[in-house]
Amino acid sequence: MTPTGRGARRRDDGDGPVSGRHGAGRHGAGRAVSGTPASGTPAGMSFPSQTGTPVPPAGGRKAARRKASAQRVKRRRLPMRYLLPSLILVALLAMLMLRGYVHSEILADHRIRPPAATDQVPERILKGGPVIDARGTGDARALTIPDHKLVITFDDGPDPEWTPKVLDKLKQYNAHGVFFVTGTMASRYPDLVRRMVDEGHEVGLHTFNHPDLAYQTKERIDWELSQNQLVLAGAAGVRTSLFRPPYSSFSSAMDNKSWPVTQYIGSLGYITVLNHTDSEDWKRPGVDEIIRRATPEGTKGSIVLMHDSGGNRAQTVEALDRFLPDMQKRGYAFSNLTEALGAPSAHTEVAGADLWKGKAWIAAVTLSEDLTGVLVGGLAVIGVLVMGRFGLMLLLSFLHARKVRRRDFSWGAPVTEPVTVLVPAYNERECIANTVRSLMASDHPIEVIVIDDGSSDGTADIVEELWLPNVRVVRQQNSGKPAALNNGIAHARYDLIVMMDGDTVFEPSTVRELVQPFGDPRVGAVAGNAKVGNRDTLIGAWQHIEYVMGFNLDRRMYDVLRCMPTIPGAVGAFRRQALERVGGMSEDTLAEDTDITMAMHRDGWEVVYAERARAWTEAPESVQQLWSQRYRWSYGTMQAIWKHRRALVERGPSGRFGRVGLPLVSLFMVLAPLLAPLIDVFLLYGLVFGPTQKTVVAWLGVLALQAVCAMYAFRLDKERMTHLISLPLQQILYRQLMYVVLLQSWITALTGGRLRWQKLRRTGAVEAPGSIPTQRRRDADVDRRPVG
Repeated sequence: MTPTGRGARRRDDGDGPVSGRHGAGRHGAGRAVSGTPASGTPAGMSFPSQTGTPVPPAGGRKAARRKASAQRVKRRRLPMRYLLPSLILVALLAMLMLRGYVHSEILADHRIRPPAATDQVPERILKGGPVIDARGTGDARALTIPDHKLVITFDDGPDPEWTPKVLDKLKQYNAHGVFFVTGTMASRYPDLVRRMVDEGHEVGLHTFNHPDLAYQTKERIDWELSQNQLVLAGAAGVRTSLFRPPYSSFSSAMDNKSWPVTQYIGSLGYITVLNHTDSEDWKRPGVDEIIRRATPEGTKGSIVLMHDSGGNRAQTVEALDRFLPDMQKRGYAFSNLTEALGAPSAHTEVAGADLWKGKAWIAAVTLSEDLTGVLVGGLAVIGVLVMGRFGLMLLLSFLHARKVRRRDFSWGAPVTEPVTVLVPAYNERECIANTVRSLMASDHPIEVIVIDDGSSDGTADIVEELWLPNVRVVRQQNSGKPAALNNGIAHARYDLIVMMDGDTVFEPSTVRELVQPFGDPRVGAVAGNAKVGNRDTLIGAWQHIEYVMGFNLDRRMYDVLRCMPTIPGAVGAFRRQALERVGGMSEDTLAEDTDITMAMHRDGWEVVYAERARAWTEAPESVQQLWSQRYRWSYGTMQAIWKHRRALVERGPSGRFGRVGLPLVSLFMVLAPLLAPLIDVFLLYGLVFGPTQKTVVAWLGVLALQAVCAMYAFRLDKERMTHLISLPLQQILYRQLMYVVLLQSWITALTGGRLRWQKLRRTGAVEAPGSIPTQRRRDADVDRRPVG
């Protein structure tokens, strides 16, 4: 994974300009935009102010239109970044469906039919032996077991715990038996089926999902048998002609509902095997009682029914240890069914396509079982991470609130020196006036530098026409947000530098509160409290919850741990000295704010959180814009973690971030969100196939825990609780979008893909609480402007 470097350079930035090769690049900072084409532009080409893309002269416009049309057609193809998550999701769902199928959670029918009349069953069947041969066109026959022969049979297996113990006892006493296996269990434990065959036992079918066949159609019966045969082929390479119906008993219990099923199964080539003697071991009546019920009268031959699965079979295993040698002493031989009847073996070998289909089935089931095991392990991990994170956030946020709200708390001497506020702006026409005016209301001395990064919408002109004191505009060619900030740092007059976004507004006290921590000389940077201004829409309310709970509560936690991972681009402050020591803002990642914060930690500076330094930012108002923003954040965070990975092995005060902060950021911001979808996957799975009531209770428990954290976070930020009404819906819908975004970021990072960003559309609707409405200010500005 190498997400940093040139392969990750931006074409367009969600918050501002793009660091691409079409502009002045890293070295273009501070240069004014002129009408002269950029170096390297072919003759006859020009750069329109709107896009900066070379446009051919009129004679070549038709060709350009054809090329643009072809590009649009090409874009309609499903990008790999969407295709891969879709394929992963489909594969995951297929594996879970397969897992549910072989665990009898899908298509299982647990109905048991009550007894019916017997007038349609031939007398010879009702009074005959336990083996019914209805094959061929002749009359069905009921066969009995010869004297001194015992055919011991086991139903419902194989079981990973009890079947090996049963096999061990049979092997110990040189006895053979017949195992009637279900397809679900045999699919999951094929090695045990192979062992049965290898050790000379016979295997029979007990259907795939163990339904009462009297309730099933012929198509379902065919399917139950063919699926069971498929499993035997894959597990042991054999087919069998033996069959035992689920919930069957003696031949005398055959009735008008079960008899037609027996006839149909016989027409398919199967021998139906019932029993003479039922040990009723499934009731666990005790070892003595099991032996008594399994023992035939005198020297009569018999088919004995036992179970090697379906529950605790300890009594069955213990009973075998006495029953087998005792009956052998009485002259009984424990043989396979076909041996007892003097018939050919029930097994036939499978080869060719049928064999490979069976092996493919076993391989698919094995993969689904292993994958489910991994997912369950991942669910346990995410459960620990979620609970641990919630616990840490609540505890450390409480400690943080107690610390900073004490009357005697102080960062040191009050900071009153002037501050430079940098506002990088790219096509912020709708927002920039609000942003600059909010700064003019500041109760701390400031200068404002607006760095216009090649805007094509007149952003810089709007600022200049405001005629505001201590506000300067620096114009540069489109070079990217980091280059714009570095350019602003170069023009700054003061040693304390505040950075904000062009779509953000400050409260009058924001700058003052933001710089007070610099009273401590160890502090190199300060993170402010970014808040969503446009929270009236549903998607805005969801982001508001995320900002208050997920970001600001996190920052309180990281502040106590002294390993703040990110200074938000919307509101952050830096010492010039600290910026110079780390080389300024870097273009190496898409998350320059996270990158610079980690660099500050590694250089030995303290990074703290100022909760009262509130900034109101305009959050994305559409799913597409939100996707673009969070994609950049997720991918940029991965890049920053990778770039600063050596912090893990660094020592000294600067190594604290590597020992504590970087692992926590990796766990809580990268790994945990990647595994978090497992909660919802198993929720959906449990609702459809599992214990629905327990699943709902578990999910509501997690939601309640999140609600507690959210309410505490809202209380700390003095926010109204009404927005938390949408919290359940946020967990169902909004969170899923964030999962897919993170997965896409992972795929982009692992494949080394490029990331292209579109400028987010702004409305300029965000204003600081208590500020003058925008239209009234514009009218006042018009009145103040000179005439002529």
